Amino acid sequence: MSPASAQTAVAVVALAAWAHLLLGRGRFWTGSIRDDRDLPDAMPSRWPAVAAVVPARNEADMIPDSMPSLLGQDYPGQFSVILIDDNSTDGTVAVAQGLAAAAPDRLAIIQGAGLPPGWTGKLWAMRQGIARAQAQPAPPEYLLLTDADIGYARDTLRLLVRRAEAGELAMVSLMAKLRCCSLAERALVPAFIFFFQMLYPFAWVNRRDAATAAAAGGCMLVRRSALADAGGIDSIRGALIDDCALAAQLKRQGPVWLGLTERVRSLRPYPSFGDIRRMVARSAYAQLRFSPWWLAATVAGLALAYLAAPLIVALGSGSARWIAAAAWALMAIVFWPTVRFYRLSPAWSVALPAIAAVYLGFTLDSAFQHARGHGGLWKGRAQALR
Repeated sequence: MSPASAQTAVAVVALAAWAHLLLGRGRFWTGSIRDDRDLPDAMPSRWPAVAAVVPARNEADMIPDSMPSLLGQDYPGQFSVILIDDNSTDGTVAVAQGLAAAAPDRLAIIQGAGLPPGWTGKLWAMRQGIARAQAQPAPPEYLLLTDADIGYARDTLRLLVRRAEAGELAMVSLMAKLRCCSLAERALVPAFIFFFQMLYPFAWVNRRDAATAAAAGGCMLVRRSALADAGGIDSIRGALIDDCALAAQLKRQGPVWLGLTERVRSLRPYPSFGDIRRMVARSAYAQLRFSPWWLAATVAGLALAYLAAPLIVALGSGSARWIAAAAWALMAIVFWPTVRFYRLSPAWSVALPAIAAVYLGFTLDSAFQHARGHGGLWKGRAQALR
């Protein structure tokens, strides 16, 4: 095959791939599944009790903003918050105690026990918080599993429970809207959400007859009975991508629902590219099942889907260049709704190949860190268990 024919063949494959993504995979790229759309008309006849479980490790700078938004939920039913200190060294407990003084009937603080073998730190902290909720005289019907860096609009819990009750769902999860202020955030955050939706199309997640299951760990309302039937948090004790692992367990017990939102926001800043690299590298290789073969396939797939078209546009000629340009245009079209959701310039849509190249580097770094024994590194703790 001549170089020109090879270029044309590669361009055609790239174009076909983006045409498939445009028309298939549940139209993930539209971002149309949101918490404020298709709300059930009926209100619960009774608002069930809910307990929020918040693991916190060195979050003294986050909880002064996140916890008041959680404690201030305008929820008609019984609602309590359990914060588990995961062996923090930055004064998290002292800050939390100050918040508890203002809401003594709603906020309880647990000093977490040491991390046992076989567990990731976050899941071990969650397990302790769930055990505390279950030990209440009247255990809650729902658990809101959330992170210490998440801020909530006042009506969020009310809408979560409304959807869960109407649909008899095992889980309702909202993809927290990440900060998008610094240059690194504007360049990389929308793509992070885009790639997640590509891997786990929300429409497929929400179909009762589809095997696809996923959740966003920052905000997961879980039916406590479904969690118990699934084996509890113990069943995923070593998972790095714990939210999706939990969703897979719960979807075997009943339907789940996942959507985008403006009501739930991550307060954690990522001022530099290195900060986002560490966030992505923590679990990217786990997503590939710690497999060198999956890593090689991913590198090849990303290069073909994202990098080939702009390279052929720049260096190719003839029909190959025009086909590659069409593939690049489709790429920008598919990415644009996510860019718009973050209120950024359309120019970022055209930059998706360069952004994907950065994420490719992060994925390789994740595999490298795992090989060094630093896999799953988060706040000084390496947690890649397999």
